[in-house]
Parts: sequence; structure tokens; C-alpha cells
Amino acid sequence: MRCHISAVLLGIAYGHRTGRITFLEKLSNGFERRTGTPGWSSLPIAMVGATLLVALIGFIWDVSLHAGRGRDEGPLANPAHYLILFGLFVLFVAGCTAIILPKGEKPGDASVRITGHWYAPVGGLIIAGAGFYALIGFPLDDVWHRIFGQDVTLWGPTNLMLIGGAGLATLGIRILEIEGHLARKSGLAHPRTQRFVYMIGAGAFLLGLSVFHVEFDFGIQQFRQVLEPMMITGAAAIVLVYARLNLGRGGAIGAAIACLAIRSIVAVAVGPVLGEADNLFPFYLGSAILIEIVALTALVNKPLVFGAVAGFVASTLGLVTESFWIGAFYPLPWAQDMWLEGLLMSIPVGILGGMVGALISLGFQGGLPSAKFSGSILIAFLIVTGVSTANGLHATVPKDASAHFVLEDVTAGAARTVNITATLSENTPIADSPTWIQVTAWQGGGVVVDQLRHVEGRTYETTRPIPVTGNWKTMLRIHDGRTLAAAPIYLPLDEAINADGVPAVSDMTREFVAESTLLQRERNLDVPAWLWTASCLVVLLCTLALIWALAWGVARINRVVAAQNEVGAASELTPR
Repeated sequence: MRCHISAVLLGIAYGHRTGRITFLEKLSNGFERRTGTPGWSSLPIAMVGATLLVALIGFIWDVSLHAGRGRDEGPLANPAHYLILFGLFVLFVAGCTAIILPKGEKPGDASVRITGHWYAPVGGLIIAGAGFYALIGFPLDDVWHRIFGQDVTLWGPTNLMLIGGAGLATLGIRILEIEGHLARKSGLAHPRTQRFVYMIGAGAFLLGLSVFHVEFDFGIQQFRQVLEPMMITGAAAIVLVYARLNLGRGGAIGAAIACLAIRSIVAVAVGPVLGEADNLFPFYLGSAILIEIVALTALVNKPLVFGAVAGFVASTLGLVTESFWIGAFYPLPWAQDMWLEGLLMSIPVGILGGMVGALISLGFQGGLPSAKFSGSILIAFLIVTGVSTANGLHATVPKDASAHFVLEDVTAGAARTVNITATLSENTPIADSPTWIQVTAWQGGGVVVDQLRHVEGRTYETTRPIPVTGNWKTMLRIHDGRTLAAAPIYLPLDEAINADGVPAVSDMTREFVAESTLLQRERNLDVPAWLWTASCLVVLLCTLALIWALAWGVARINRVVAAQNEVGAASELTPR
């Protein structure tokens, strides 16, 4: 089937390039008349705009299905996968469309020569590359599961390929859009409409960078809580600084509102409409307002300095505003003990992320500093983000620690639920204000995350009935500082992976273990460690290559805009 589709697409591309078919050119010309920009720019952008929303709905639905119902029975056994696959496929096709459409013309000075007189817009190459990177994540994901078992986590390497390719493609869309305007030196008929479209694009870029912490949005994060503020800061600093500098006054707020609107549509579609687990999302509006306030000062005239200061504000006061939102609505609010380490991780990421956002804006305006200086900022951001992420992933499991459970039945039978009282052993390293002590029950038909109420001493109790039957996987999870561990309360027999059941009895003591052994029961731990490490490194290198491609694209746009700016300045100085 895939071979047939590929053959058809190749046939269309060949037919268009040789003049044997004309419908693609007519469609392109129609978009050009309506938008004022070349069809090789406007048509692919329209294709991407429609399909990325489909892919996003599929992605959030997929995470919700995994959280609420468990692992897939096959690569396409999950209905959400069809939406993701369709969206990513059209993303790749859109990039290829931008590449093959220009015929008999050079699509701007930033374009890349393919053969002879065939030039492709750099934005099209980036979108096609990002789409291909995301698409190959599908078959590789199946191979990954066959080797390493099901990982049931968003941060599986092949999963990161899927969301990383689609998320970063949003910047490629903006590059292609700029190429179209540079080629025709014309804008949309209505400037307000043009500005609105730009803000939607910036909101999509923010959304693309925010999907990496979706597990936190569902309250089923398998990582230390300090990663959440760092990831929110990085996305906010890059995109909101870029949006304010590139779109002018109100750009940051517009991008945040666009992101909120899109995520709200998707959340309603997946939760109430499709009936799956509900999900929330970062607010970003507080950081956007703060960045707009900073932009009222003279700092806005020094983009890199503005980016650093705005990133600092987003990583401090911005996180404070975010904490109110998360504290009010998220199942796992931020604890006081998290703040010091969280700020130490977030502030460097925010400062350098704001500078990266400023570099993107400068590139689109033809004002990038030297390649060496710009590259140093990007490399510093990647290193700081990598170090912060590695620190956030480093967790410990207490030795010989346990929890004593007393279960009181609320409902019996096939829909058994219980109230739980849990007493932690003396050697369980928990402070007076732990990040969380909670019970998670998932994959039995929904998600239940209950932050336990402190009774006295080392005793805690649930605040709602907890399911302990059927396919539910129910466990006590503790997190404080670097401690991240879980104790099983109920686990079903799973013959498919040769996993024994763990019954929920009324009075029992269970030892704490690494969370991954319970949350990811399906993982194959017998695979050599070097194979896992090598596979992860390959994915990392491919991701870095995609980031390099985006930086290369921005740099090419910068050279063209800078040259046009010089010509414009020279013409103004020429006597008339």
C-alpha cells in the first residue's frame, strides 16, 4: 500500500516537472491569486496548517489511550495512530510539494539548487526533512518495541522522533512563508489578516515545543518534577521572545493565546468528545505579559540583551504565574521543595532560550551577528538544556524502604474500589513537604491520580476511591528531591509479557522499587545496555541534525534579507 502511494506521488511529481500534468500548477496559481504569495509557498503552508492539527489531535488521543487503556496490540491497532500517520505523511508531502512546484523560476535567493535550473525553497526542504524524520519514527517505533519491549512513555526515543519532527517543522513553515514574501515582495491584501496568520504560526511553534511535557499535562509523568518548569521555560523563552521581536507589540501575547486556543480545541476533542482521559496544558500567558512589559523598555532595541532579560523573567516571575495555574488545576502541583533546584535548571535555559528566540527574529530581519557568535549561543543553549535534562532524569530509589497499606473496600466485585491508608517505613527518605506522595491508577479504562492527604507522622490516606481490579495498574508513588520510587498496590496478571499479578489485600506491606519497573512493565530489561545506549545516541544525532537544518535555514534567510536591506539603504542614499 505504501509503495503504491509513493509511486503515485512520484508520478505526480514527475508529471508536473515535465509538464505532462497541470492540475498541481492550477491549484498553486489559485492559492497565489488569493494570498499574494507564490503558490509554492502558500499551497504547502495551507496543507501543513490543516494536517498538523489532525496530527496533534491524534497525538494527544494516543497518549490518552495509552494512559487510560494500556499498550497497543500492534503498530496500527490504535485508532489515534491513523490520525498521526496521516498528519505526518501530509507534512512530508507538503514539503515535497514546495520542492517540486517551482518550475521555470528560482524561488528566491535563499533557494537551493537541486539540478540544472531546478531550485527548491529552503523552507520546503526543511519541512520535507522534518516530516520524513517524524514519519520514519513509525516503523522504527515498531522495531524498537520488538527489541526493547513496549516503553509506554512519551519520552521513548522513537516517540521523540515523531513529536520532534512535527514540532520543529513549525519553524520551517515560517521560513517558507518568508521566502514567499521575499520572492514576490508582496503581502496579504489585509495587514490585520497577515498579522493574525503570523500569530497563529507563532502559537503553533510554541505548541510544537510544548508537546514534550505532555505526560505532565496528564499527571502521569515518569520523571522528576523539576523537569516541568525547565521545559515550560525553554518553550516560552524561545517562542515568546521571537514572537515579540518579530511581530511587534502584542506578539508574545498573541502567540500564547493562539497556543491556548489550539490546545483547548484538542483537549475538548480528546476528553469530552472522544471520552478519553482529560489533559491540561501550560498557560504561558503570564510569561507573555511579562515579556511584553520588558519590551516597553529600551532593551527591546538590543534584541540579544532583551532576549536574555526576557528569558530570565520568564524563568522566574513567569514560573510563579505558571505555578498558580498548575496549583489550581493540575493533579500534581509544584511543591516548595522543588523550587530551588527547579530555578537553577530553568534560569540558564530561560536566558539562553530567550537569546535563541532573539537570534531567530534577527535572522528573519537580516540582522544576525556573526555565524561563530550565533552558533556559540545555540550550542550553549543545547548544552545547558542537555545538562539540565540529564540532572532532572537522575533519580534514586531508597534501599529497603517500604510502605504498609490498609485497604477499606468502597465497592466490591468486578468494579472494586478502595480507600487506602499508607504508612511509610522509617528509612523512606521523605521530608516534611515532599514533591508528591500519591496513588496512580491507570490503564484500566481511565486515569486516576490522587495526591494523598497527610494524617500524622508518616501516615497518609487517599482522598477518593481507588480502583484495584481488572486491568488497572495501581501503585503508590513517592517523589522528594532525587527520590523517585513506587510500591505496587494492585497489578493484573499479564500473560502476554509473562508478568505475575499482584493482588490488593486488605493489610499488606510492599517494598519501593524504581518506577519504571511498574509503569513500564512491558519493557525488556534483558537487552544489552550498549544496544540501548547506541540506539538512543542515533536518535539524538538525528535530532541535532534537524536542529542544525533549522539553523541553516534561518542563516540563509538572514543573508538574503540582509542583502535586500543593503540594496534598499543604498537606493535611499542615491541622489534623485
